[in-house]
Amino acid sequence: MPSNNNNRTPLPQIRTLIVDDEPVARDILREELELINDVEIVGEAANGRQALEQIHALEPNLVLLDLQMPVMGGFEVVRQLKGGNLPLIVIVTAYDKYAIEAFEAGALDYLLKPVSQARLLRTVERARQLQHSPRHVAETVVQLQDIAEGQPSTKPRKVIGRAGEEYFLLSADEVLAFQSEGDLVWIVTAKRRYLATQTLKSIQEKLQNSGFQRIHRNALVNVNHVRKMSALSSQRWLLTLNNNQEFIVSKRQASSVRQLLSW
Repeated sequence: MPSNNNNRTPLPQIRTLIVDDEPVARDILREELELINDVEIVGEAANGRQALEQIHALEPNLVLLDLQMPVMGGFEVVRQLKGGNLPLIVIVTAYDKYAIEAFEAGALDYLLKPVSQARLLRTVERARQLQHSPRHVAETVVQLQDIAEGQPSTKPRKVIGRAGEEYFLLSADEVLAFQSEGDLVWIVTAKRRYLATQTLKSIQEKLQNSGFQRIHRNALVNVNHVRKMSALSSQRWLLTLNNNQEFIVSKRQASSVRQLLSW
């Protein structure tokens, strides 16, 4: 008996935004995407400013992003992404140099113009596999932001915080402290707390020489946000951050923290 194809579970729609300043380039991408099943083109943008507005308004799963555009280029778009429902970013460019840099920095994928149908199909399939992994998406955007800033990926400018089912990209400068509670690690900012995606040890290793000081086995603080240090005893210190949150410095870390007083 032949199988009933009507019972096939439909694949999830890949909500796609096309960003390119050239109308012909957008038309070509649209035509090619319309040949791929389960791709929904939710919008187009002719520059980076429009792209940011539409990413916020339309919440696409996938953004095909040109780099060289007037008003605001593709890398500036990447720099300004903050978090929430982040899209997968695929760089589309005529310049091989930029594509390779983006790819090596950890971008989901890149497409060189003119884009072939087979290459575009592989990109969409990869996007389909990863669209339900918001943590991976956030990590990809962070890596792209590093390359956009000319910063090596081994020294990240951003950290990833989770709030509910959403992931946010936080500047290391805005983080006051990282605090572990059992298996959880909290990212403390002036306005709210986020769950970290890595262990405290891993975070400390990645933020070496970036102004963060381990003060306790359960706490890593940004020394630029230390408001006050008070001696509780010869080997005990109470550290107060700009949000008035207090931390007790462990005996083991006391000598390191005392060096902060010489600033």
